[in-house]
Amino acid sequence: MTQSQGAEVLRPGAPQHGAPPGRRTRSGHGHPWLTLVAVALGVMMVGLDATVVTIANPAIAQDLGASLSGLQWVTNAYLLALAVTLIPAGKIADRFGRKRTFLAGVIGFAVSSVLIGLSGGLGMVIFWRVVQGFAGALLQPASLAILRNTFPPAKLNAAIGIWGSTVGISIAGGPIVAGLLVENVNWESVFFLNAPLGLIALLMGVWVIRESRDEEAAGSFDLPGVALLTGALFALVWGLIKAGENGFGDAVPLVSFAASVVLFGAFVWNELRVERPLLPLGLFRSVSLSAATGLIVLGFFGMFGTIFFITLYLQQVHGMSPVDAGVRMLPMTGVFIIASPVAGALTNRFGPRLPLALGMAFTAAAMFGLSRIGVDAPYIQLWPWFVLVGVAFGMVIVAGTEAIVGNAPAHLAGVAGGLQQTAAQVGGVLGTSVLGVLMSTKVGDVLVTRLTDQGLPGPAAERLSGQGGLVAQGVAPVPPGTPAPAADAITSGSHLAFMDGFQTSLTVAGAVALVAILAALLVRRGASPVEGAAVA
Repeated sequence: MTQSQGAEVLRPGAPQHGAPPGRRTRSGHGHPWLTLVAVALGVMMVGLDATVVTIANPAIAQDLGASLSGLQWVTNAYLLALAVTLIPAGKIADRFGRKRTFLAGVIGFAVSSVLIGLSGGLGMVIFWRVVQGFAGALLQPASLAILRNTFPPAKLNAAIGIWGSTVGISIAGGPIVAGLLVENVNWESVFFLNAPLGLIALLMGVWVIRESRDEEAAGSFDLPGVALLTGALFALVWGLIKAGENGFGDAVPLVSFAASVVLFGAFVWNELRVERPLLPLGLFRSVSLSAATGLIVLGFFGMFGTIFFITLYLQQVHGMSPVDAGVRMLPMTGVFIIASPVAGALTNRFGPRLPLALGMAFTAAAMFGLSRIGVDAPYIQLWPWFVLVGVAFGMVIVAGTEAIVGNAPAHLAGVAGGLQQTAAQVGGVLGTSVLGVLMSTKVGDVLVTRLTDQGLPGPAAERLSGQGGLVAQGVAPVPPGTPAPAADAITSGSHLAFMDGFQTSLTVAGAVALVAILAALLVRRGASPVEGAAVA
């Protein structure tokens, strides 16, 4: 198949370029590689947002007077809106047009980013972060569906690899760019950065992306399915977030999890009886798709949790600035840029099973390796494990995406893309929440002992026992006016307690990665043909 032929995503008998006979299409319209550039610019905004917000948070807290819980919602509001909307957004893309949905997401993401920067209070920042999450949900599944319905099978994995590299570039550069902007301009400029990217993606997308949709999706929309799935995912994610704050034994997460189970059951019942379900459950008859979905959850569990704790370790324990920490993490984030196309090539040649198994094996090795570092570990003990995490991340994202989207019928590419992204978000929330609870619990168990071992008197150590939440973030809670010897003991003991929790959490993450290798062995190459209705 030639490159020009690869630009067509047609059903048998459809006219060339999806246009009526004799109609001329504009230059570049439907070109696969130009389409990839347009899509990549859109997802670059989302990749940047994944890291720039963490760098901007301290400045936001200082400027807007945010408490720790309020600041957490700057991140959690976006995550929650994104997770509960991804699958409905994929269905919207399949029914109403992937190009139209993608461009709506680009516009919404760029506009909400600007409005975040213009917000005068924390409440408005959180509100526009919710809107940004909804826009991101429109953008991400549609971007994968556009690639799935634009590239021929022989080039699809390479395209997904480049798509993943774009995410990697933005994630890798985000901390450095955000650090420079926060230090030299203001925190608002971090969000204004999305405006020019969004404008370029919009203009290019309007020009080059060919519209495609599932022609069988016409008719009634499964509104009860949307409501039930959104409610179930909301309850699950809300429960995970609150469990990360208060522990899994608290009443709020327990009620949320119970509500999630009930709503998921009602969703399954609804999907089995409606004529046009939101999420066709027949997708899960594919063992490969089901296993790959579970593997994405488990893979992102370890990876997101690790990145979260490594950032705390570098900034709070080692005392690095955000920019310095971002530079030190380049072996992790930067190698992802290289690993993604390599993973695409491996997937194209051997299928997704090998890169998925290797990716989770690398993840497990990196987790176990990092779980053995100490408070004052030199950088030479860190960067090899960072490289391994970056390689693993690229393999899991690319091969996992191919396994899910490639094992779904092409006309359900938007739904499959939403399923992949939802699995990633849920896995990330699980990782940060569950590992965060393990961290906090371990720190609470050992803090007093660690403080007294460093020479702090027992009564003073007991008075600091309630500061485990700060210590679990790597902060040493030294009271003002504390004499230097006692301050040193508090700092040393707090950092040792943090490392106890760090090592426990990463050991669990490594064990989860080992379990995910078993899921990888069940995954096969996607067999569905690349087809779909192409419309001008």
